[in-house]
Amino acid sequence: MTRYIKWLMPMLATLGIASSCNTNNQAPKVLVLYYSHSANTKAVAEEFANRLGADIEEILPVEPYGDTYQEVIERSRRERELEIAPRVQPLSHDVAAYDVIFLGYPVWFGTYALPVASLLNDINLNGKKVVPFCTFGSGGLASSTKDLAAKFPDAEILPGYGVRAARIAAAPQEIDRFLKENGFIEGEVEQLEEFPAPHEAGEEEAAIFDEAVGDYPMIHAKATEVASRKVPGGTEYLFTALDLPREDVPQMPANKFQVYVLALDGQAPEFTQVVR
Repeated sequence: MTRYIKWLMPMLATLGIASSCNTNNQAPKVLVLYYSHSANTKAVAEEFANRLGADIEEILPVEPYGDTYQEVIERSRRERELEIAPRVQPLSHDVAAYDVIFLGYPVWFGTYALPVASLLNDINLNGKKVVPFCTFGSGGLASSTKDLAAKFPDAEILPGYGVRAARIAAAPQEIDRFLKENGFIEGEVEQLEEFPAPHEAGEEEAAIFDEAVGDYPMIHAKATEVASRKVPGGTEYLFTALDLPREDVPQMPANKFQVYVLALDGQAPEFTQVVR
């Protein structure tokens, strides 16, 4: 971990990590711990570990999940309904020996995947600094982070990173910014302005929303309000959307939720995450 010792201590002191984790002025030990089914989360985990020079370990189910999306959904739904915790292989790293845990997972049913849930029943993250990161179809960073905080009320959950599987190619650049922005590595980034107060979405803005969500099956909604801000290379929008009636789910309530949309210059707008 010598790659980042010289600058990690000042950063961690700022976050309160060094003082709470170490009494001998030694650099905190950092572990990137992750579960990945389709290799997306693995790619993100390896990017974090490489940038930090941290130790890394994959969470492995004793019985691997199927290869197809439908197989994974059916098995995980059954396990959730029957409250079955899939067994995972023992870790080779002692989590107790680490001060900072980067915990990665795909989002299943709005929270961390079941193999991660199983592991969290066997380890104790209370007293640790935890940085969640995840991959997802539409969203789940906020909800899974909330569940993680409820599981370990005495852990300090630091700001996390999430990326849609459809945007995995953007992860290295986004991770670079995330690590610099949060002080994990040296470097300056352009500070983003806060989103202003939202206003009613106009016709042009609604069209941007519609193009961004496209035919994504989990979003059938209309934009009602929007706020926007300039970001490097384009504009980021924060839409408030309202679910529309669906023929396949006639009793579905019309809930409001938020959708982040990124419109880079010369590129089609795309949504980056949904927060429900």
